[in-house]
Amino acid sequence: MYEVPNNEANGDIQMIVLGLTGSIGMGKSTTAKLFAEAGVPVYDADAAVHRLYEGEAAPAIEAAFPGTTADGRVDRIKLSARVVHDPAAMKLLEQIVHPMLGASRQKFLSEAEQSGAAVAVVDVPLLFETGGENRVDAVVVVTTTPKIQRERILSRDNMTGEKLDAILARQLPDAEKRQRAHFVVDTSHGLDPVRARIRDILDQAARMPRRRS
Repeated sequence: MYEVPNNEANGDIQMIVLGLTGSIGMGKSTTAKLFAEAGVPVYDADAAVHRLYEGEAAPAIEAAFPGTTADGRVDRIKLSARVVHDPAAMKLLEQIVHPMLGASRQKFLSEAEQSGAAVAVVDVPLLFETGGENRVDAVVVVTTTPKIQRERILSRDNMTGEKLDAILARQLPDAEKRQRAHFVVDTSHGLDPVRARIRDILDQAARMPRRRS
């Protein structure tokens, strides 16, 4: 396990929060797992949404989008069909879910800091799109070539070219994300280069000043 050096300021350890993001199919989930493999606490926003859909958020989503839940759980396929091509519906869904998600993220960060972690990672697919870069100390963007990205996505179950285009339309272009990033991870060449890049990022991040609001 890679040992993250402590970031010390005035004798106190101050945890640095990295926002991990990247467009669909870039390899972000794999990169998040490799951060965890290196001993870093990782908050998975998608997994948190899954948990909310299976409990806390289901009643409000059913009220807003009747017929999209069953047995107290959100049917993700039905919900996706209702919102993916409707910006107003997507905004309403975000208004329901984001406050709950924010509370769970803050709980995670508080527990990570109390545990003595020097660096924590918040894995958020739409980090820039939701203003999340202001809630982290630095942003890590995961990227790959357009060809590899499209091949990865279209190999998934229930994925079509039309659905992919709708998803990409909601996301900032990869070039803009890379331009706004503090760190970039390229997943085009296998896992070992990604592991090496993560070690480099952690070395730098643990010595950064906190900047999140």
